[in-house]
Amino acid sequence: MRYEWFIGLRYLKAKRKQTFISIITVISVAGVMLGVMALIVVLSVMNGFQQTLKEKILDTQAHIVVLKASEKGMDHYEEAIKKVEGVKGVVSAAPFIFSQVMLSSDSGVSGAVLKGIDPDRVAKVTALAHNLKAGRLQDLKDPKEKDGLGIILGVELARHLSVNIDDPIQVISPLGTVTPMGMMPKMKRFRVKGIFYSGMYEYDNTMAYISLESAQKFFAMETRITGIEVKTEDIYQVKEIGKEIRKKLGFPFWTKDWMEMNRNLFSALKLEKIIMFIIVVLIVLVAAFNIISTLIMVVMEKNKDVAILKSMGAPSRDILKIFVIEGGVIGLVGTVLGAATGLAIAFHLEKIIDFLESSFGFKILARDVYYIDKFPSQVNFLDVLLIVTTAILISLLATLYPSWRASKLDPAEALRYE
Repeated sequence: MRYEWFIGLRYLKAKRKQTFISIITVISVAGVMLGVMALIVVLSVMNGFQQTLKEKILDTQAHIVVLKASEKGMDHYEEAIKKVEGVKGVVSAAPFIFSQVMLSSDSGVSGAVLKGIDPDRVAKVTALAHNLKAGRLQDLKDPKEKDGLGIILGVELARHLSVNIDDPIQVISPLGTVTPMGMMPKMKRFRVKGIFYSGMYEYDNTMAYISLESAQKFFAMETRITGIEVKTEDIYQVKEIGKEIRKKLGFPFWTKDWMEMNRNLFSALKLEKIIMFIIVVLIVLVAAFNIISTLIMVVMEKNKDVAILKSMGAPSRDILKIFVIEGGVIGLVGTVLGAATGLAIAFHLEKIIDFLESSFGFKILARDVYYIDKFPSQVNFLDVLLIVTTAILISLLATLYPSWRASKLDPAEALRYE
């Protein structure tokens, strides 16, 4: 072992009269460790949020929506669906009708988005059938139903209206009919035939589904629809596939993919991730200042040692190496401990959150505030590599000034009064 390494590592262990310096060294290690740990956990949670939101959105939304620039909607849609399904990369397509309504029960009233779907096709495009907690999609068009047509509600919407399977509700559309008394809203009785749970509060609290035929009659659309939902093989090729669909259908058809429909949400998540990275890096910078103060105090304490080494012929660069090694080891140990602790927390975060919630009796992630109902965590090892590299570089940069000051020490001045 070269003497620079031996002395640099030896200075990490303080003598009895230098216990204060040793405490500052431990604080410096702890500061780097906490900063790295916090960065890994925070970025893992942000990655988990983004991935979970993406999965849930794609469970409830189609990858691409095909629309027609017409107030009346899309007619001859079966022909358009065949053309869409013929585009390379398209897995399946299904028609839909989309409108805002009011839902009324004996216990409450709520606004909702009513969607008319084809029960036989929608399961090939979205995960609605998989998300059903009660009922079946085929019950939407049960010919034996006499007391009202079938409707499927989100679990939160059903809870708000205090309804369950087979309970009746009134669907009220503001787009009613013109009478001598003015515009009168259209009302129709439906019966709850299913309840779904997507895990996203916004969808579970606002979405309701009826059969395509029922929607066409209720909204007086005859044989027209609002648009076509499309599922693709690759969710990241939707822009190219959408372009091919527009080219094949021609004007006035246009498309909108899941990235465009949720651009604001994912942009906000990306920006928040960057801001959180910058904020938490400040913890590492605080720890770097601790490293600087530790090394300055060590340099002041070891003036005599440095003077003796230089008197024996040690060049300035070797003196600089001694203190860079000492500060670098502090940063490296803190980074390794922080990375290990952060990864352990990130991989078991959901269990830790469950334990804290059950122990202290509070909810960390409220479903009525956030889009999702659990605390997700996804470790991205490129993020971990970036964090570790950043922490080590900051620690090494923090050693440069005090190490440079030590290398410039004048031996004669240091030993004058010894």
